[in-house]
Amino acid sequence: MIIDLPDTTVSAVSKALVNIREEGGAVALGRVLTLVIAAALGEEEEAIEAANDASREHPMRVIVISTDPQRTDDGQPQARLDAQIRVGGDAGASEVLVLKAYGEIADDAAGLVMGLLLPDAPVVAWWPYNAPETPSASPLGRIAQRRITDAATAADPASAIRDLADSYRPGDTDFAWTRLTLWRAQLAAVLDQPPYEPVTAIEVVGAADSPSTQLLAGWLTLQLDAPVEVTVTDPAHGPSGIRRVQLHRPSGVVTLERPGAGVAVLTQPGQPAHDISLPRRSLRDCLAEELRRLDPDEVFGAVIREGLPRCSVTTVAQEGTTP
Repeated sequence: MIIDLPDTTVSAVSKALVNIREEGGAVALGRVLTLVIAAALGEEEEAIEAANDASREHPMRVIVISTDPQRTDDGQPQARLDAQIRVGGDAGASEVLVLKAYGEIADDAAGLVMGLLLPDAPVVAWWPYNAPETPSASPLGRIAQRRITDAATAADPASAIRDLADSYRPGDTDFAWTRLTLWRAQLAAVLDQPPYEPVTAIEVVGAADSPSTQLLAGWLTLQLDAPVEVTVTDPAHGPSGIRRVQLHRPSGVVTLERPGAGVAVLTQPGQPAHDISLPRRSLRDCLAEELRRLDPDEVFGAVIREGLPRCSVTTVAQEGTTP
């Protein structure tokens, strides 16, 4: 069920939610958190779909706020708030409030959502696209326990993840880190098997559109205390994302390479090559994982503040060319 509330107020939206619950029983009360999504006008639906899917694991209230201080809407007055309430089949296991603010109203994003937050429940802020320079100091970031960004959507992903390192505060996280879960698990499993030798050098290769490449290198150098070299290539000359990790040990080189989108090849000295399922993680999977923990991710904090500076990055057009 979708209810449109054009040219409305936050108070009217709150009353409409109460009426829906009392009259139809469509809104359950067992919500565990409030997810606030800040998206540009017209770019909300993909994030809402991911939140709806994730809500089946984490029942929550989703507040989507889209602001444009400069834009008028179909000739309507400059200061204007349009809202939409989605419940039932249109909202997964959540309730979705879509707020579109224009003009002066758009300058107070935190004020728009404060009256709609679930009482006594954690708040998570998510910027699917353009994140603020310092998420923790932004109006929405100040009211949130966790703040989720996605450096991969920036024009320069590598710079975006390093900017986040400079502004990092406990509670910050980025989907570039969440996308590494399967890679980290597989590499850890390899090193848990004999021979139990130290890693003497690490090589990580990935495309320039993948900030996860540098985060993986930072995590490996921290965990293994070994020098790491990162090669960043043009995604036009091969698959995007992380392409290969090589761990050098006295007995030989362990290689985990993903030539395509879903299957990786693991090569170890003295063993046949193994095909391993290593798919790219969906937006829904990343969001659901981040919502499983509402305390600061200390490992991510250490990687972004201490691991990244230890990475030596070389940029080439394609593998095998001179930088």
